[in-house]
Amino acid sequence: MPKRSPSKKPAKKKTSKRQSRGFRIPRPSLGLLVKLAIVGVVLFTMLAVYCDAQVRGAFDAQRYDQPAKVYARPLVLASGAILTSYELEEALQQLGYQPRRLLNAPGSYNRSGDQFTIFLRPFHFADGLRPAKKIEVSMGPTTVAAVRNELGQRIPEAQLDPMVIGGVYPDRHEDRLMLTLEETPRMLIETLLQVEDQRFYSHFGVSPRDIARAFIANIKAGRTVQGGSTLTQQLVKNTLLTNERSLWRKAKEAVMALLTEVHYSKDHILQAYINEVYLGQEGNRAIHGFGLAARHYFNRPIHELDLAQVAMLVGMVKGPSYYDPWRHPERAENRRNVVLNLMAQEGWLNSEQLAAWQKEPLRLAKSSALEGVYPAYVDLVRRQLSRDYARQDLQSKGLRIFTPFDPLLQRRAEKAMKRALATLSDRDGHKELQVAMVVTRVNSGDVVAVIGGREPRYAGFNRALDALRPIGSLAKPAVYLTALSRPRDYTLMTPLRDESISVPASDGSLWRPQNYDRKTHGMVPLHTALSKSYNLATANLGLDLGLSDVMDTFRRLGIHRPLLEVPSMLLGAAELAPIEVSAMYQTIAADGRYTPLRTIYAVSDSKGEPLARYPQQPKQVIEEAPVHLLKYAMLETVREGTGKSVYNMLPKDYRVAGKTGTSNDTRDSWFAGFAGDYLAVVWMGRDDNASTGLTGASGALRVWRQFMAEASTEQMPFTQARNVEYHWVNGEDGGLTQSWCTNARYMPFIVGSAPRHNSGCAPDGEKAWNWFKRIFD
Repeated sequence: MPKRSPSKKPAKKKTSKRQSRGFRIPRPSLGLLVKLAIVGVVLFTMLAVYCDAQVRGAFDAQRYDQPAKVYARPLVLASGAILTSYELEEALQQLGYQPRRLLNAPGSYNRSGDQFTIFLRPFHFADGLRPAKKIEVSMGPTTVAAVRNELGQRIPEAQLDPMVIGGVYPDRHEDRLMLTLEETPRMLIETLLQVEDQRFYSHFGVSPRDIARAFIANIKAGRTVQGGSTLTQQLVKNTLLTNERSLWRKAKEAVMALLTEVHYSKDHILQAYINEVYLGQEGNRAIHGFGLAARHYFNRPIHELDLAQVAMLVGMVKGPSYYDPWRHPERAENRRNVVLNLMAQEGWLNSEQLAAWQKEPLRLAKSSALEGVYPAYVDLVRRQLSRDYARQDLQSKGLRIFTPFDPLLQRRAEKAMKRALATLSDRDGHKELQVAMVVTRVNSGDVVAVIGGREPRYAGFNRALDALRPIGSLAKPAVYLTALSRPRDYTLMTPLRDESISVPASDGSLWRPQNYDRKTHGMVPLHTALSKSYNLATANLGLDLGLSDVMDTFRRLGIHRPLLEVPSMLLGAAELAPIEVSAMYQTIAADGRYTPLRTIYAVSDSKGEPLARYPQQPKQVIEEAPVHLLKYAMLETVREGTGKSVYNMLPKDYRVAGKTGTSNDTRDSWFAGFAGDYLAVVWMGRDDNASTGLTGASGALRVWRQFMAEASTEQMPFTQARNVEYHWVNGEDGGLTQSWCTNARYMPFIVGSAPRHNSGCAPDGEKAWNWFKRIFD
């Protein structure tokens, strides 16, 4: 048998001693270390240069966006001004004035029945600084009885500080009221440093001790209970960085904090922090800085807050949303008490003081003072500002915009609207009705109130400025004014044809207007055709006058929108916004003087230095005499015509003038009218353009008369105008009356246009004029 060869065992591999000890990382050479060091230095230098540029760019220039603030007209307290005690106290509370027994500081008042003592705050008006001072105001049932100074001497008037009604905000919707360190209460500074950064004036932007302390405290608690960031780090994060939680962000924050301390003083950094810190949200506006936060939560200037209120604001720095006092009052109060405890631990408060302050309620404002904006009016202000100022300046320069807006009149307009809507909705089911309203001062053209919709605090579609709707019979005064400007051909007694008419249109159709009552009335005097708002008489008159002449009258009255020269324009087919109609009727109310509607009368910079004024410069665009005749017919409109339900609410002897307007299928209800002090234009309709079933008299007039009944104190003056004479005529047919006791009217005529013969049976001269005034008074 063959022999088997012996099996061979595999040879063992030799293992080196180095391998048997395990793998080792090779030692870097000195050259590699140097290269790594150089790369690190370069990267750190690049980071430092980048961070330095960011820091300097943020704090060297005017970093903080200061929105332009829009101020209302200050409430003027003067003897005879229409104002109740309730309204005065409401105005004081809206401005953040506090009721006090002893008036030892501005921003407080004392009321005893109808007697008020008010410690006015200092305020920098457009025409200069008004220092803090005390005044005494005696109130009557509906008016101011007397105003006195601190010595008890009667003075002509005094003004409250004006209310901020809105602003022009940056794209990122930040808002703040800037404070200098000198303007910031020392109590706030000390409380802030005690809670957030006790070593602020000794560290150099980053505090290793505070970081270590916070780290240990958080480890012990098992959660984050303390932060180690200095005020400088917080400022850098709020200004230049995001809330991202990463080592890279913390590294940049530390580097930027060090660089900030290199370039800027401690006071500069502290002042920046006081104005930058985020402290809450109001709608889409971020509340930055303690100055605005004081207004937001307490409706008071920062220097009028007490220790408990300051402690609440400082406590909110830790988490403005979590400690929001309106949504989480218990959290806010507990956090405030923690801050007060810290103050006591450092010896700022004794035990009795601590207990007393911790028992204090939060005493918040009823709602944010920033909610009291009036978006429709501020929208109008912004549009005017955009013509004169760059958007960036409006968003960041802290401009102060002074307007004639009157909060008291605005509230009365809103109240009138709500009452009218409630009546209509309850009775007729008009749930979708919208309202727009514009109120101006007759003597100046100042816009004093604007309503953009039935929810006036909602900043949505502004119907007062942007809703283009057919104006209906509000167009008719332009037609009749064109006629009355031709005294050789037309007077108030000229008979007009209220007869059917057909006019071919360019598309081959026929324009066939009708009267509202579907009837014709034959020959009617011109003044009757206007007061009764007869469509057929107006259409015939307008065509006789010529469309181009009527359109020219529209332009001279202040309608700048291009209008088509078509017959339907005579009856109000023109689509205009309420603000445009207001311009037209403002010229009529002002006796033919055109004045652009004004929403701004002055602008100053953030320090109160004047930048611009907007004086009014009226221009006589239509002779006064024909306007005087037109106003007579408009007086008659509310006495006997389509607007006579005005006197369901106004006193019978209160003289006003106006015109109703209704568009086709009762889609739009209008009323425009004026007294001696205010002109108001009201539109009522639906956004979907559906029929409302309301005429001008049954819809818009309800709002107008309610507003005038509460707001107007000066009836329309009606003195004899130049180049106008009065004669007795028969109001029925335009002939001279044979018996002035029957259907007689003492009517104005432009000199030379009156009837040439006189029956001799009517009184003349001063006796007749006094009779006329008694009739219209």
